[in-house]
Amino acid sequence: MSVQIVCVHCDAVNRLPPERDAKAGKCGKCHQPLFDGQPANLTGARFKKHVAGSSIPVIADFWADWCGPCHAMAPTFAKACAELEPRARFVKIDVDANPQLSAEYGVRGIPALFLFQGGKIAANHAGVADLGLLRRWVDQVRV
Repeated sequence: MSVQIVCVHCDAVNRLPPERDAKAGKCGKCHQPLFDGQPANLTGARFKKHVAGSSIPVIADFWADWCGPCHAMAPTFAKACAELEPRARFVKIDVDANPQLSAEYGVRGIPALFLFQGGKIAANHAGVADLGLLRRWVDQVRV
């Protein structure tokens, strides 16, 4: 069974055979790398496409530029992305630019972390988290 990965550059859904190295994969539409070791900044419709179209887990960090704890969380989130891709997709959602999305998922405080699997919330965490939590989330989900 192939693995579905949504491209962060053009949002095309790509299917990769499980034996293929996803980290070296390129998008069939835009030919950009499917993973670049950096969290992707997404907005409403794009975010929903990634959550619905990816068979790998999607870990979202809901944040804001004015939020001190969000800035404290950012290096940990980036490190998790660099370490754990392509086992998961790491995305950032700016709550000020996406208030409807934030409301839809009940974000009341930031940073707020969500683990999505199969289009649904599998776990969430409010506040700054350590790298261990993100590793455990990826380890607990099987593609």
